Amino acid sequence: MALAFLKDGRKLAQFGSGVGITISGTDLEVVVARARPTGIRVLGRLAIGGFGERPAAEWGSEYGRFLKAVGAGHLSATVVLPRREVVMRHVALPGVTARDLESAVRLQLDSLHPYGDDDVVWGWSALSYGSVLVGIARRSTIERCREQFDAAGVAVSSFTFSAAALHAAVRLNARSEPDGFIALGRTPAGAVEAYGESPSRPVFSAEFEVAPERAAALALAELRLPPETQPRKIEELLPSPVLNPIENDLSRNALPYAAALAGACPHLAPAANVLPREYRRGRSRAALVPTAVLAGLALLALIAVMAWPKFEDRRYLKMLDAEIARVQPAALRAAALDRETERLRARTAFVDQYRSRTRADLDALNELTRLVEPPAWTNSIDLTRDTARINGEAPQAAPLLKILDSSPLFRNSQMDMDQHAAAGAGEVFQIHAARGKS
Repeated sequence: MALAFLKDGRKLAQFGSGVGITISGTDLEVVVARARPTGIRVLGRLAIGGFGERPAAEWGSEYGRFLKAVGAGHLSATVVLPRREVVMRHVALPGVTARDLESAVRLQLDSLHPYGDDDVVWGWSALSYGSVLVGIARRSTIERCREQFDAAGVAVSSFTFSAAALHAAVRLNARSEPDGFIALGRTPAGAVEAYGESPSRPVFSAEFEVAPERAAALALAELRLPPETQPRKIEELLPSPVLNPIENDLSRNALPYAAALAGACPHLAPAANVLPREYRRGRSRAALVPTAVLAGLALLALIAVMAWPKFEDRRYLKMLDAEIARVQPAALRAAALDRETERLRARTAFVDQYRSRTRADLDALNELTRLVEPPAWTNSIDLTRDTARINGEAPQAAPLLKILDSSPLFRNSQMDMDQHAAAGAGEVFQIHAARGKS
């Protein structure tokens, strides 16, 4: 009865949508799944070939069009990294409370990976039998993958690994198999993938380049299960979708489907996430469900507060009005002082600006006196706030444009008039220039 109640409760909380992506060599496999209490629906599957050699914008556009076509453009992805990029460990922590698990793993982290002094990132998820599943990867590897997906415009909420994704997805079935099991499947490369659980080893995951029978025997030995234990298929462990397109052949590769389920319901089936928190991009609408629930509870609390007896409400309002009346004169005086201060500040700024004009004009005249050297001369100079207009005579007027533009006080000089002087000794010019550098 307790198991049936647990299973029913998990089904009611089975709400969310997720995108699962697996990296198989230079190819990506993408599955979009939607989980509801009425069942799980696979919205679509996409294979992106040669993403490592193609421009990121190209395959990113293909991915974006696929998500929009299935109505999942708002979702972020759960990416299963290649097995060789992540070190998986399960750590027994008997007697450690749930809130202290992360600290306990952190204390042992240096002894759990072979990367030496290299900077690493890691994530964990709780297992049965008082253990945790830990995934560890080089930070440089995660940064490279993150930059590759960012360049393609793919929002990623999680980088995980196959064992964590399968462990999380299996939990959506609320299965209870205390004696343990072993399941086999095929990878896209044709290898045998084994996944199992047992009291001796809470999680086992490996790939074998041998026959399925030999792989099952090796996995059973690792799990310390009886040799006569019959292996199952990995797709049989996962929740059966009520809607599944024909291209989503779970017997060929169930891992993207498992990753999509882990991303859809992280509240029910958390998977170890090695992506640092500052880079996680959550865009699932299902994440708004807790906020909506809390908003509903807040609304109910507000209604309850407003239902207090009218006498209490009137007494509270009377106290509030008295306090407002007490502080209002001071508030009005403060507001008046603020307005007066702003007015005086504006007047002071205006006076300072007006005083600076004379100095600026004198500097401009002095600069023109320096720039227009004999035998050139000016007969009138007209200065405004923004422009300077110069009339005069020079042996050659054209070089004056470059001379004026070389000064920090003038720019964009233009010749308004340039003609030979009546006496024939030079050129009469009229130049206007903008004041100040752009």
